[in-house]
Amino acid sequence: MSRNEETPEQWWSTSITEMRPGMIRFRGYAIEDLIGRVGFAEMIWLLTRGELPDKDAARLLEAALVAGVDHGPQAPSIAVARMAMTCGVGINNAMASAINVLGDVHGGAGEQCVALMNAIAARLDKGAALDDACAAEADRLAGEGVTHLPGFGHRFHPIDPRAPRLLDLVDHAVNAGTVSGGFSAIGRALEAMLAQRKRRKIPMNIDGATGVIFAELGFAPPLCRGLFVLSRSVGAMAHAWEESHSGKRNKGPIPRHLLWSYTGPPARAVEIE
Repeated sequence: MSRNEETPEQWWSTSITEMRPGMIRFRGYAIEDLIGRVGFAEMIWLLTRGELPDKDAARLLEAALVAGVDHGPQAPSIAVARMAMTCGVGINNAMASAINVLGDVHGGAGEQCVALMNAIAARLDKGAALDDACAAEADRLAGEGVTHLPGFGHRFHPIDPRAPRLLDLVDHAVNAGTVSGGFSAIGRALEAMLAQRKRRKIPMNIDGATGVIFAELGFAPPLCRGLFVLSRSVGAMAHAWEESHSGKRNKGPIPRHLLWSYTGPPARAVEIE
């Protein structure tokens, strides 16, 4: 049968959701059995990975999701959500506006950090020493023009207050046998390498710490960006809702009594022939 001859039932194929009148199942589990027994982090795991996680792994994932929910209106995504809300759109539009600016620069570092750690892990599997593998991958990124190692340093926080707590939870998970600790070791080795190269400490940030968790739990790098988007959507929703009660309309990025810096030509007249 050619693709043009496929029936409506054959048009979509998924191993995630089975549904017919009176029945909804996710990966084989009835929704009524999941409700009240499974948390949101576990549902994320089930739908993206195919199986329910053990409780300790789910708690570690939830900790990472909690840590990334918000960073205030100085974060472009949150500012965009608040500005959108003053334009008369709905909360879903404001949340979508926030999500749409979560790209490689703002929101993508977690995915990039996991990809970096996976590349280092691949070198370790081939017999490279940890320090050598970290240096080789850092040099590779530098050769590609990457000036900021993803997952390290923060423009506001000398020490990102979220990272040490998350890494502490990873250590507990390692001791409990929930995760291996291999990616935690890679993250800390990268931090030590940066300190040596820069001659000052550049601590792991939220993207690095959540990246360690996502990598330890086995999430693919592109899913790690999706996990951050899920987390930050909570902040976008809360800020959009709060801004909807401000009574302000068409709120721009700077206060109305201020003007931007104009760098074009000086005032000039149109020459009329």
